[in-house]
Amino acid sequence: LGYHPVILGTEIEGEAKEIARVYTAMAQYLQKKTQPSAATTTTSTTATPPFSVAHSLPVALIAGGETTVSLTSKSGKGGRNQELALAAALQLESLGLRNVILASAGTDGGDGPTDAAGGLVDATTVAGSRSEALQALADHNAYPYLDSLGDKNSENRPPPLIKTGPTGTNVADICVTLIGTAP
Repeated sequence: LGYHPVILGTEIEGEAKEIARVYTAMAQYLQKKTQPSAATTTTSTTATPPFSVAHSLPVALIAGGETTVSLTSKSGKGGRNQELALAAALQLESLGLRNVILASAGTDGGDGPTDAAGGLVDATTVAGSRSEALQALADHNAYPYLDSLGDKNSENRPPPLIKTGPTGTNVADICVTLIGTAP
């Protein structure tokens, strides 16, 4: 696919919505500071820019581990990967990041008490329903919100939930953030 892989680690831990902020901040930095690959421009750079993890776009940030969600007695339905994806969608939209896609999923095919393994989002995922997305994130109720998006989507895209069914393995959660050049 032409993405430059950047392995962030295999034991990523922390509050899901905070980890989403880290991934989206990295995407923002890379998209602003990294040159497109030689395939997309006539001016190419081979040196990695200072304080960067990649020398050219597109980049695939790959991370494994298990985040957490601090639940309350009023928490809704969802899982840590769905919450991470929803938080990332909100951040991607806020930052105006285009050509960035984030997928977060449990390798066992499950995420919380749901039939989803996680979520797949971009900056347009929460378009037109930002207040509902913020409420779903505050209530730890990502599953119903993400599941409802298939009905609201004018492009007839499926809901941004990843549903694989049980995989028979449980290595860790995996998060992949694909970062292309800014439009």
